[in-house]
Amino acid sequence: MVSAKDGIGMTSRRTRERMIERLRAQGISHQGVLEAMAKVPRHVFVDEALASRAYEDTALPIGFGQTISQPYIVARLTELAIGQRRPQKVLEVGTGSGYQTAILAQLAGTVYTVERIEALQKKARFRLYDLKIYNVKYEHSDGGWGWPKYAPYDAIVVTAAAAEIPDPLLKQLAPGGVLVIPVGQGPGQVLKRIIRAEAGYEVEAMEQVKFVPLLGGLG
Repeated sequence: MVSAKDGIGMTSRRTRERMIERLRAQGISHQGVLEAMAKVPRHVFVDEALASRAYEDTALPIGFGQTISQPYIVARLTELAIGQRRPQKVLEVGTGSGYQTAILAQLAGTVYTVERIEALQKKARFRLYDLKIYNVKYEHSDGGWGWPKYAPYDAIVVTAAAAEIPDPLLKQLAPGGVLVIPVGQGPGQVLKRIIRAEAGYEVEAMEQVKFVPLLGGLG
């Protein structure tokens, strides 16, 4: 797994510490999430030209019309999905840069990540390998359908906005499992947390968000 000293490079430890202080101020309280955010060097997941902005609280372009989410959003998705446990199996829909993948990998047994843009996922695999993060399995496919082969999952994190909650993802949740997904289009997106309970699914609206759309069969 990645250590706190890995990948610091041009970015000082103090810059990363300021990011953690800001996340605390924004309401992120999960200690494991904060520690993971402190360990994983965000600047290696963006182009070198943008590395100086890596720890700002903003989304940054990664090519192909996609972005790396702002640190707060990455922390919030992780906090909601993980809760007070260590899930053994987490599905991530939308590998993107691999940064969210790397954070989840610090807190889960295995992360299963799917991405429809093969070039992005290849870059992410190289980055995570360089950071010695090995507890990740990769699939190049339309993420809206999830990855049924390894279901059920203790948690599912979706990093793009769906028009509605995809039924295939709900069916891949383990009992007690948590799905975190932005739902809606345009400025009306809402981050939702869905828990698979004995009597069905408990859906809770968390906050307004802004994500790129989930494309493909369920976008």
